[in-house]
Amino acid sequence: MKLLRRTRGHRASASASGLVAVAALLASGTASAAPDAGIKASTLGAQAAQSGRYFGTAVAAGKLGDGTYATILDREFNMVTPENEMKWDTTERTRGSFDFAPADQIVAHATAHGQRVRGHTLVWHSQLPGWVGSITDANTLRGVMNNHITTEMAHFKGKVYAWDVVNEAFADGSSGAHRASVFQNLLGDGFVEQAFRTARSADPAAKLCYNDYNIEDWNAAKTQGVYRMVRDFKSRGVPIDCVGFQAHFGTGGPPASFQTTLSNFAALGVDVQITELDIAQASTTAYANTIRACWNVARCNGVTVWGIRDSDSWRSGDNPLLFDRNGAKKAAYNSVLTTMGGAPAATTGTADTAALPGSYSWSSSGVLMSPKPDSTHSIAGLKDPSVVYYNGKYHVFASVASASGYGLVYLNFTDWSQAASATHYYLDRTPIGSGYRAAPQVFYFAPQKLWYLVYQTGNASYSTNSDISNPNGWSAPRNFYASMPDVIKQNIGSGYWVDMWVICDSGNCYLFSSDDNGHLYRSQTTLASFPNGFANTVIAAQDSNKYALFEASNVYKVQGSSQYLLLVEAIGSDGRRYFRSWASSGLAGSWTALAASEANPFARASNVAFPGGSWTKDISHGEMVRAGYDQTLTIPSCRLQYLYQGKDPNAGGDYNTLPWRLGLLTQTNSAC
Repeated sequence: MKLLRRTRGHRASASASGLVAVAALLASGTASAAPDAGIKASTLGAQAAQSGRYFGTAVAAGKLGDGTYATILDREFNMVTPENEMKWDTTERTRGSFDFAPADQIVAHATAHGQRVRGHTLVWHSQLPGWVGSITDANTLRGVMNNHITTEMAHFKGKVYAWDVVNEAFADGSSGAHRASVFQNLLGDGFVEQAFRTARSADPAAKLCYNDYNIEDWNAAKTQGVYRMVRDFKSRGVPIDCVGFQAHFGTGGPPASFQTTLSNFAALGVDVQITELDIAQASTTAYANTIRACWNVARCNGVTVWGIRDSDSWRSGDNPLLFDRNGAKKAAYNSVLTTMGGAPAATTGTADTAALPGSYSWSSSGVLMSPKPDSTHSIAGLKDPSVVYYNGKYHVFASVASASGYGLVYLNFTDWSQAASATHYYLDRTPIGSGYRAAPQVFYFAPQKLWYLVYQTGNASYSTNSDISNPNGWSAPRNFYASMPDVIKQNIGSGYWVDMWVICDSGNCYLFSSDDNGHLYRSQTTLASFPNGFANTVIAAQDSNKYALFEASNVYKVQGSSQYLLLVEAIGSDGRRYFRSWASSGLAGSWTALAASEANPFARASNVAFPGGSWTKDISHGEMVRAGYDQTLTIPSCRLQYLYQGKDPNAGGDYNTLPWRLGLLTQTNSAC
């Protein structure tokens, strides 16, 4: 069959046979129209991220091989703290000889699953190797301390979000003074300042924290001692960015003044964090009160619980955590999730498992949306839709195609039955401008409180808007890359660089793209750097049959699980478009085939019923109807819907003039 091409975009059908398995390599103020709250997530980390916070846990390297432990870790938490692996007696057991292997294992696991890392801890009087405690010369100790901080921070530079630079330097009781330790005894009060100044030099980008216990009650002498130190540091320019409150509570939970304490420290100009939370007998009220105190303070970055299951806790006899010894969610889990604004989760007595099926069946609507040409837009096809449901309306962005090229259009409606009559707003009349713009993707980037519209212009481009419902509010196009990445230039062959797709986890954002030549590419930047810094472009998946891994990739987070779903459009042996699917536990992890063949496709005419008549034999470029609208691209785990493009099976000719229309698939074999 002759291959018909369009300008810098998707191609027409061509015969293909013999699918080859994919080689997956992956391992502030708010504008009035911006969301007031994110999706009601069903996991701790995902819900915390809706307010720009994290929900973390302490992790032990030796337990990562425990399936239940790792499943909960990867599903629930977007921050991890090595429990012991970064402490002095592990990292520098003998002077000048460093061992980071156990900590590296945790950091690598976190990176693969999109979790940030808190470093714990650089200077602490406890868990010190004997050789440090036996030092008797101040200059020697100062040099040893500085070298330890510098070496460890240099090893993890760029991988650790925040460090507990000094841990537990203050004494219990009524003195409000420093505790006795080898550091205090030889270097005096100044050792804390010295440690922070050394840490800033070692990694200027990392947050530097002081961490302690029993400083949650504003009226306590120990709390006041730490407060005076932080106030002094801020007044003299000593680098300190945050204060950690360990929050090891009894059955009663936090003191009544806890929120006041957090607020007063935050008023000094530092962030506050709950760093080692556990509560005896895991009272639902006590946990809710603790979370509420943090969420009521703007500079409270997040919460870390000190362990996953009760059996993992240093105080296991108190059953102080959110998961029981079998890994089941306790009542306190729902209390925490609800307090953060999330959807209550079941406490069934068994650990959760992911719910993606291995095969799918669908029912299709008829044509829901068609082109609406006007005096200046002669439109042949409406295609490549992106959709979010926000503020009571569906917001759809799509490509409009004609013999003269491509542009973008926006429409909104409250119900699918109104889609056909919705007004079409052509975005070439906005700052997005005219010229080649195609294949849009829209999402709300919560950290910046901005909507992003991603599209292809020959490069990977984007515009931003504070109000998704205002077509004229989009900024002029900007590019993610200065030019096409080298790895794409080297592999694109006679293909085209198309279909840019952005998705973020709790620590990083990833940009996927295709080349119509059997390759799926992935670039990466940090969540904090987005939209800048996309680099490390790699081939995320490839197929020797280019039609089996053609274009239009979609990647989603599956709600309530640790799974991600990858969809890629293929051209079948009959020349018709369809979708294949894979699953992974992380955006940088390995992809496992799910419904990935012509015989068992994710979505193909063969597994789609058309109650109103078979108006298309192609299931082509589209997007899942999401559970929310933010950068995590979270979808339900069942009862899926997919907005797609189809066309009259008898239509032919130049690709740009094919009569693409939009329809909606609804999953019919859902298990829930």
